[in-house]
Amino acid sequence: MKIVLAEKVSPATLAVFQEEPGWQIITPDQIKNGLAAELADADALVVRSAVQADAALLSHAPKLRVIGRAGVGVDNIDTDAATRQGIVVMNTPGANAVAVAELTLGLMISMGRSIPRANSTMHSGKWDKKSLQGSELRGKTLGIVGLGRIGLEVARRANAFGMDVIGYDPFIAPVIARENDVTLVGIDDIFRGSDYLTLHVGLTTQTEGLINAHSIAIMKKGVRIINCARGELIVDEALVEGLKSGQVGGAALDVFRQEPLKDSPYFNLDNVLLSPHIAGSTDEAQEAIGIQLACQVRDYLKLGVVQNAVNLPSLSHEEYAELAPYIEMAERLGHFLSHATPGNLENIQITYSGRIAQGKTELVRNAAIAGIFAHSDPSGDPVNRINAAAIAADRGIRIQEDKKEFVTGGSGSVLKLVLHSSDGDVSASATVLHGTSPRLLAYDGIDIEAPLNGTLVAIRNHDVPGVIGRIGTILGEHSLNIANFALGRSVRSQRVPQGQALAVVQIDVSNASEASAAIEALRKIEAIASVRLVELGKL
Repeated sequence: MKIVLAEKVSPATLAVFQEEPGWQIITPDQIKNGLAAELADADALVVRSAVQADAALLSHAPKLRVIGRAGVGVDNIDTDAATRQGIVVMNTPGANAVAVAELTLGLMISMGRSIPRANSTMHSGKWDKKSLQGSELRGKTLGIVGLGRIGLEVARRANAFGMDVIGYDPFIAPVIARENDVTLVGIDDIFRGSDYLTLHVGLTTQTEGLINAHSIAIMKKGVRIINCARGELIVDEALVEGLKSGQVGGAALDVFRQEPLKDSPYFNLDNVLLSPHIAGSTDEAQEAIGIQLACQVRDYLKLGVVQNAVNLPSLSHEEYAELAPYIEMAERLGHFLSHATPGNLENIQITYSGRIAQGKTELVRNAAIAGIFAHSDPSGDPVNRINAAAIAADRGIRIQEDKKEFVTGGSGSVLKLVLHSSDGDVSASATVLHGTSPRLLAYDGIDIEAPLNGTLVAIRNHDVPGVIGRIGTILGEHSLNIANFALGRSVRSQRVPQGQALAVVQIDVSNASEASAAIEALRKIEAIASVRLVELGKL
């Protein structure tokens, strides 16, 4: 095996590869004739963030089987080009979880005991003991938004400090929360009940601006907020106002919308601690990332074991061509259905019917799970079509798969998802028409045919006159063009009471604020029970 290390790695990382007899290891200082030349007969490429593994570079690597990224982000790797060449792309999520958790606790202690100010005053020759009386973490309530690897590491450490830990994460099984002494509550209860509030979620349309004027207004006065996740989770103007008014007692920020941070209103606030995105920057974390990646690459080359891949596994061209439309459909169906989950997810039931049940369904399954997790990504862990099932298992969510070789009706293959949660179930089914068009066939017991494409408004309403016209009027008043309007109505059954109807409206959106305003207007219609805006993206 030939392993090309395109960027510097730690001695321990290098040792993992050197322990394998007969393996040729090329380090950065040994690359004399350019990286492309070294890749001509290489089996593996290891990069960090500087090397651009684009299609042009990969065209020189006919034997390459795996690209390892020492870190999480893979923006410098053309994963589509890699997939087309049958190259597995791996990253190393979660290796820095302890580092981020420790900084989070360190920032909490620093705020409670005014450590930065104590240090500053001492260095300036002042003995300012009276003004530095602090407060303990013991007995305080810590609210954690996002209970993935990092969030749970924070919870374990907070419990050791005697804190009462509450958490919000709709995609973690209650048993995992209980095992870590975390009480699951709703997001508003997190805001209302926390003395300290820490964020550990990824950036999605649902989490962007999570900390805003409204959420700050309902928080406990004097709350202290920590953000080591993504800067976009916070509306900076709202937080600044909260800090100035005293509604927010303090904040500790390691991440920002624009980095490096320049000319910020935070600079003038004494009750804010700032650090330059260093949460995962420890010697131990960087060492762990390198060793983890080396082990992953080694195990794939030796055993064929794929861990933390961010692209599809190797398939024949024929297999991939047949599966690709159903993989895309499954992810869109999961994304559509996830918005309606009534409580904490406990079980995902996936049923394949027709021709799809006869093939390799692992990728279809993982795509559906990835879609279910995609819209909120509460833990910050990257969820993709390879690692989705493993992440579901980590969160205590059971996956049940059923296969039926025959399907009723005109569709050749149908996928059905049922999400079982602590507060009830939701279900939907879909197919692929004309080889490329994913279509919704049913939602929660009501038959309906609608595109799984673009921006959708899913409306549950009472089956009474005038609702459809009112929906069209409101959308028109907000300059939202209707691209498709699908209707379904219930037939009395055990699951769906008679008198309910469903509309799935595909709209053209050029102004996000208009769409939000339209949704709020629709919710005010008495005959409408629920309205959801679902952004699936264009095909």
